[in-house]
Amino acid sequence: MWDRGFLFWDCYFAVVWAGALVLALSAEGPDRAVRSACVALIVLLLAWYVADGRAVLLTDGADQRGTVRYLAVATALFAGAGILVTETRLLTFALVPQCFIALRLPRAVVAVTAITVVPVAGWALLWRPDAQDVFLNSVGAAVSLAFSTAIGTWIIRIIAQSQERADLIAELQASREEVARLSAERGALAERERMSREIHDTLAQGFTSLLMLVQAVEAELDRDVGTARRHLDLMQATARQNLAEARALVAGRAPADLDGGSLPDAVRRLAARHGAAVTVTGTAAALPPALEVVALRACQESLANAAKHAGPAAAVSVALTYTEGSLTLTVRDTGLGFDRKVRPEGFGLRGLRARAAEVSGTADVVSAPGEGTTVTVELPVPEQSPPAPERTPL
Repeated sequence: MWDRGFLFWDCYFAVVWAGALVLALSAEGPDRAVRSACVALIVLLLAWYVADGRAVLLTDGADQRGTVRYLAVATALFAGAGILVTETRLLTFALVPQCFIALRLPRAVVAVTAITVVPVAGWALLWRPDAQDVFLNSVGAAVSLAFSTAIGTWIIRIIAQSQERADLIAELQASREEVARLSAERGALAERERMSREIHDTLAQGFTSLLMLVQAVEAELDRDVGTARRHLDLMQATARQNLAEARALVAGRAPADLDGGSLPDAVRRLAARHGAAVTVTGTAAALPPALEVVALRACQESLANAAKHAGPAAAVSVALTYTEGSLTLTVRDTGLGFDRKVRPEGFGLRGLRARAAEVSGTADVVSAPGEGTTVTVELPVPEQSPPAPERTPL
């Protein structure tokens, strides 16, 4: 923006220099030779600005040696013109801004002091005017110095504040980009964890069931064809169920068991595939889809664990309990049980707890060797706003 907006300063300096030339040519005081010398100094000052000064100002005084060199020559040329013809001190309005643009504040004040004081002092020594003229010119120089220093210092401080603010904005932007990146990474990680749980609770368990059924069919094919056929039918049903779950997972829909049905019906179908009994207590009501998905997946994981670890003779039961503020799922088996200190929880139970926590629920596992296992998942049910009363028409 500074580079694009510098044309304003070029135009401003050109106007000031043009005004100084007009005043130098039309001045009544010195003779023509003096005025010609003054005009020559102003032209040299303009040429010096074009050759060196503009590049210095565009770099914002990055090269302080080059800046001092430019302003020293410019001040000398200006002082010569101002000593010869007092009217050309109009160039002060061009040089003072350049000092504050290109120099640091202490040096800028020194340069401005030289620009305002030297021409008046040199003029007084060269032309020996009367005391009143010297006094009036000195007062003008003092006022010009005070005004230039005050305005220049104020503007530099504003620029410094703007730079600090720009730095803070840049840091804030960088922080926002970092937060957005971390948020995206966390979102991707959360999505991977969610997909891992979904695959573990659906497809992986279905494939495990298929493998077990294949082994059963291989063992029964030669001696019990009827049982083998029943297992083949069960394999087909399991494969269809897995396919439906995969399609629902890809499409982001509700689980296949919940598609178009209630949670108790889905739990009953799931329990039937595992030979478990189901009891429903309380008034079953439609719940938010997220709660029903968590309850169904928890039931699915618990039944799969019971099939793997409880033993073939274990009885499994599922209980759904609806209350005013919560939904409780309990899956209990009378199987082998386990010692949680000896065998830590696997991925399935950790995923079950994570699912429950996502909807502010809790999951608890109670087990002991030889005493079976009980999984209890309690999910809070949000309060529903009462329907608005019907208005009786007047």
